[in-house]
Amino acid sequence: MDELDERIQAAAKKRTRAEEAFTRADAELRTLLVEGRAAGKGPSHMAKLTGFTREWVAKIAPLPKSS
Repeated sequence: MDELDERIQAAAKKRTRAEEAFTRADAELRTLLVEGRAAGKGPSHMAKLTGFTREWVAKIAPLPKSS
């Protein structure tokens, strides 16, 4: 294996680690948005906290159904 092969392999591993970290962070954020919605926080408020659009937040964390 030459130096370029090693760099390609290292970059692929780095990308995999970054993708795994993103997936974990995304799952955590989605869980917290659902929790926030259940606690009465609105999508506009949480959008301001996250920098995402109100529409995206509302899609991820719709208004909980009442029993």
